[in-house]
Amino acid sequence: MARVFPEGRLVYGMQLPIQSQSTIYAEPWEAAATPGDLLEIARAADRSGFGYLASCDHVAIPRRLAGAMSTVWYDPVATLAFLAAATERVRLLSHVAIVALRHPLATAKQYATLDHLSGGRLVLGVGAGHVQEEFEALGVDFARRGPLLDETVDALRAALGPAEYPEFEGPSLSFRDLGQLPRPAQERVPVWVGGSSPAAVRRAAVRGDGWLPQGDPREALPAQIGRIRQLREAAGVTDPIEIGAITEPLYVGEPSWATGRRTRTGKPEELAESLREYRALGVDQIQVRFRSRDRAELVDQITAFGAEVGPLLNA
Repeated sequence: MARVFPEGRLVYGMQLPIQSQSTIYAEPWEAAATPGDLLEIARAADRSGFGYLASCDHVAIPRRLAGAMSTVWYDPVATLAFLAAATERVRLLSHVAIVALRHPLATAKQYATLDHLSGGRLVLGVGAGHVQEEFEALGVDFARRGPLLDETVDALRAALGPAEYPEFEGPSLSFRDLGQLPRPAQERVPVWVGGSSPAAVRRAAVRGDGWLPQGDPREALPAQIGRIRQLREAAGVTDPIEIGAITEPLYVGEPSWATGRRTRTGKPEELAESLREYRALGVDQIQVRFRSRDRAELVDQITAFGAEVGPLLNA
C-alpha cells in the first residue's frame, strides 16, 4: 500500500503554472515568467498547506500542435528537483510522466534520485501520451503505447523498490544484476495513473495507487469512480485507491475583472461548500487552478485559499 494522504480527508494540490503553457489553461503573464516566479509560487503553496505541486511531461511538440499546446514544457524531474530544495512539506507529482517513452531503468534513476533528495516526497503520476511524432522521434511504437505503459509501470514497481539490484522480466523489457543507488527514500513510491479513457481507467484500477482524471466534469465522476472500484475488486486488489479530480478554475473573493464563465468565484465559505461536493462523490484530492493576471495575484490567491478555504474543506 502506498497511500499518500490521510484517508477520509479532502486534500488540495495544484498543477504548477509556467512549466507548461498550453493555450487551454495558461495565463498571458506566464509567457514572460522566470524561474524566480516559479520558486515563489511553489513556496507559497508549500506554506499554504497544499498537498502537492505537479509538473507535466512532453519531450518535443510537433509544429502542427504548437499553436494550441505551445512548445513550453519544462522537464518534470528537473523542475520538481529544483523546487524540492526550496520547499519543505509539499509532495512532488509528475502529472503525468509519459514513462513509455523511456527505458524504466533510466526513469527509475531519475525519479529515485528525486525521491532521495526530497526526503521521500515523490508521487509518480504516469500516462500514455498522445503526441505520435514524439514517440516516433524517440523510436517508440505509438500504436503500442498502452501495452507498453502497462509493462513499464510493472517494471518501475521493481526498479523503484528497495532492492539495489532490481529484477524484472516482461514481454519486451527485462533487467537483472544491474545496481542502482541511491534508492528512493520511500519504501514504495506511489504511482497515480492519469487519464479518463476506458483503458486509462482500467489501468488505474489494476495498477494504480491513485487515479488522476483528465477533465472529467463533476457529473461524470460517480460512474468513473464506480467503474474503478468494480475493476479493482474483480482484479483482487484490496488496497484503497486515492481518487483525484480537477476542479473548475477558481478565484477567492469577487474579482474586478472577467475571469471567465466557468470560473467559480466567491467568499471562502461559498467555495468550500462547492468543493466539499467532491468529497461526497468519493474524491480524495482535488487539483485546483486559480485565475490570475500576474505572479503577485496568483500568490495572493494561493495564500487566501490555504488560509480561508482549505480549513473548511473537511468541516
